[in-house]
Amino acid sequence: MCRWLAYSGEPIQPSTLILDAQHSLVAQSLNSPLGAETVNGDGFGFGWYPRDDRTRGIPALFHSIEPAWHDENLREITQAVESPLFFAHVRAAGGPPIQQTNCHPFRHENWMFMHNGFLSDFIKYKRDLTFAVDPSLYPAIHGTTDSEVLFHLALTLGLQDDPIGAMAKAVRMVESVGREKGVTFPMQGTLAVSDGRTLWTFRYSSQGQTRSLFHSAEISALRELYPDAERLNLFGDRARVVVSEPLNNLPGAFIEVPEATVAILDESGYEYQPFMAA
Repeated sequence: MCRWLAYSGEPIQPSTLILDAQHSLVAQSLNSPLGAETVNGDGFGFGWYPRDDRTRGIPALFHSIEPAWHDENLREITQAVESPLFFAHVRAAGGPPIQQTNCHPFRHENWMFMHNGFLSDFIKYKRDLTFAVDPSLYPAIHGTTDSEVLFHLALTLGLQDDPIGAMAKAVRMVESVGREKGVTFPMQGTLAVSDGRTLWTFRYSSQGQTRSLFHSAEISALRELYPDAERLNLFGDRARVVVSEPLNNLPGAFIEVPEATVAILDESGYEYQPFMAA
């Protein structure tokens, strides 16, 4: 349904990855070899935590219903700012209409969320899940996507205190309610969540055949492996990115995240944990 990337590390111009990489996110919006849809042209979103702390940890958002490859404002903004942690998402609408409120990432206070995938036959249990959202959070649901409901359901279930546990509770509810409505495989997708310091990325589907997800190898290792790759000098030693599909063709540059796994990224590096293990 979509493609996304999430970056964490030393502050960089987001255009370095979103626009200028060999297989940048904008390039993937036109041609996504590993995606369920080859073209992702139904809008995009960019969310970033500013380099300074003037916003007190609240991320900024830019959404557009234009195709990412067609919007000059995306280039202007991603070249003008620097960020230590940012999300970018290109959308292929699978039902919900093309409108800005349906573009990822979504935000609540200092938290950001995005999703590649879907809740299968969502219309059959949309009411049940939406009514499970805490009444104080319900007014913050501005769009019509299953992804935004999933985010607010996870917030309801404690995302801000326990991101992994809350996301597991939300997915279990999706599966339970969906199966009650006759949906065999309700959950499909890769998810990204951040509070501005830590990045949690999830790969899970009810069927066990989840959309692709990769993370970059350590920059220090890549510099040793490819000493002539000048582009690697654009990144600091803590630079790491999680992506729907690799941003270049360098062997070993990207590592696939296993099925039913949460990859946690903070200043110490990557950590894997099982997600929704039986």
